[in-house]
Amino acid sequence: MSLPSPESSFATKVFPSPNHGERRPDARDGGAGMPAPCDMLILHYTGMPDSGEALQWLCNPIAQVSAHYFVFEDGRVLQLVPESRRAWHAGEAAWQTSTDINSRSIGIEIANPGHDGGLPPFPEAQIDAVIALSRDICTRWRIPPQNVLAHSDVAPMRKQDPGELFPWARLHEAGVGHFVAPEPIIDGRYFAQGEQGQPIEALQAMFAMYGYPLAIDGEFGPHTHAVVTAFQRHFRPGRVDGVADASTITTLRNLIRARPGVPS
Repeated sequence: MSLPSPESSFATKVFPSPNHGERRPDARDGGAGMPAPCDMLILHYTGMPDSGEALQWLCNPIAQVSAHYFVFEDGRVLQLVPESRRAWHAGEAAWQTSTDINSRSIGIEIANPGHDGGLPPFPEAQIDAVIALSRDICTRWRIPPQNVLAHSDVAPMRKQDPGELFPWARLHEAGVGHFVAPEPIIDGRYFAQGEQGQPIEALQAMFAMYGYPLAIDGEFGPHTHAVVTAFQRHFRPGRVDGVADASTITTLRNLIRARPGVPS
């Protein structure tokens, strides 16, 4: 399936990738019924030093990866996969009760070398383009703000993109995504790997309530550490260390309270 022209007015042209398939029914329906609703937007960085090579990789059938849109450093946007199709961008990932993120999301790849390439800042023109494209997609697909997520949010054990330098606050100010001002980082009580007990259960329950894929077992192990780290990259980027300090916990509590539809 290919497109004669982009579905978003903010994309300049279609550069088709063969790497896509049918959106699948939600696993909660036993694999039957209608495909899951497309109600998520996932943002990635390419993690490759050259944007042209990254684009070619996303369109290479050997790669078995793709995304719906690709944003160059200069702000040019290409559409790779039809929005109605299941692009292969999130991999093994989960959010809330969904474990097939690809079937219910649209993916945007943002050209950036990533952490392995020194995590350079995202250019202004590129962020402007991401904002315009994301706002258009969220409006047309009615994607709720709290479902505009980082790849690291839905796959915290495997991924770190788009990283702590991505300007989530700026997107939120422009009407894209869910965000609150991070609480200041101060000294005080914190939770870290190796701790266990009821306070860890309460912490895990808060992250799970917001949507992070995390078992509530009272053990601050590698998975909890990865979730705390992913949360910090997105919502408290001033210090990304996987330690649940007062700033991290209060920022999480404020996010939960500020979610659309949650009584204040």
